Amino acid sequence: MSYFQHPSAIVDDGAQVGDGSRIWHFVHVCGGARIGAGVSLGQNVFVGNKVVIGDNCKVQNNVSVYDNVTLEEGVFCGPSMVFTNVYNPRSLVERKDQYRDTRVKKGATLGANCTIVCGVTIGEFAFVGAGAVINKNVPAYALMVGVPARQIGWMSEFGEQLELPLVGEGSALCIHTGARYVLQAGILSKEACND
Repeated sequence: MSYFQHPSAIVDDGAQVGDGSRIWHFVHVCGGARIGAGVSLGQNVFVGNKVVIGDNCKVQNNVSVYDNVTLEEGVFCGPSMVFTNVYNPRSLVERKDQYRDTRVKKGATLGANCTIVCGVTIGEFAFVGAGAVINKNVPAYALMVGVPARQIGWMSEFGEQLELPLVGEGSALCIHTGARYVLQAGILSKEACND
């Protein structure tokens, strides 16, 4: 085994877990799950069968990653945040054939106690504030807060808010890395470095 598994954790046969990953107390990873390298699964995490977790993700305590959720590389899932996979659940109506896909793209942060309603895509390096409820797609680098969530700004890849308008055009530098971000037609992108 090239990953750490706490004695209280259960990793079902067939699960794929990458090198250097850490699976902590009372975690349950189902047999169909695919987990990358360098992943941390905190206490009391559940990972479903039809789940993909990319390299270097951090899933904090008390998070259930249900079927049809994909986390790309470097996603942070804060403590007790919530994924769903059925849009209109009823205990008396079987809807396992109606799971909606949820994708969280590279480097995004999902704050503590936020809820991600199934069927959305969260863009690269987006930042979802604690307690927010996401019920629609989130642009790359967007800062989202509230219930339902609304965009209030833009974030750098470093995780700091950029001084940019929500709409229009502009550019900003990340004071920590020197990276330049450009906003055009409501889309924020990071400029390539010219070394």
